Amino acid sequence: MKLSPYFYDLRSAYQAELDDLVSDSEGKDVLRKRLAEKRSEIGFLVKMMELAPEMVAVVFHQGFRFAKPSVMEQLLGQGADSLPDWGMLADAVSLEPWAASLAQTILREPGGPAFMVVAAGLEYLHQHARLAPAAAQGDAGQDSDDDSDDDSDDGAAEHDDDYNALSADDAADPHNSRTRDEAGSHWLAEAGFDRKD
Repeated sequence: MKLSPYFYDLRSAYQAELDDLVSDSEGKDVLRKRLAEKRSEIGFLVKMMELAPEMVAVVFHQGFRFAKPSVMEQLLGQGADSLPDWGMLADAVSLEPWAASLAQTILREPGGPAFMVVAAGLEYLHQHARLAPAAAQGDAGQDSDDDSDDDSDDGAAEHDDDYNALSADDAADPHNSRTRDEAGSHWLAEAGFDRKD
């Protein structure tokens, strides 16, 4: 699967939006409660579909069922101006009953059908998170010339892959934990955190 720059950028924004909803200041899991609040505000949120689709798309978290992954993976390679119509995804994507009523509100808006395609793509990426790093790594080389000023996400993805590879090696060889700790410290330092000594 090849992830388009459009979905590559939105993927991390969508994940960050979900992460913000997960827990409160005391660390309690409040995702379900916060999603219910957002869903009740759908009339207001539709005004943000074009400007910040990731903030609206979270209302459909766990609301899609994907019957044809190959269709979704092809969709994720498309840019914003070449996405298929929502109706063309009828065989590939279905909505949970509670999400169908939200979708009716969205679909009445001028950009609603296009937004639903984006929301389905973001949720598919979230549900199949294992695909995103591989797709992002495949695109990193192509995007490096275009995004020379904004390489923080690419760098983080590369360090994630390095760290994950070391973690997998450590699982096979438990005596290798020092290397894992060093890699973790290096990754945190690259991400802007202080090294732990």
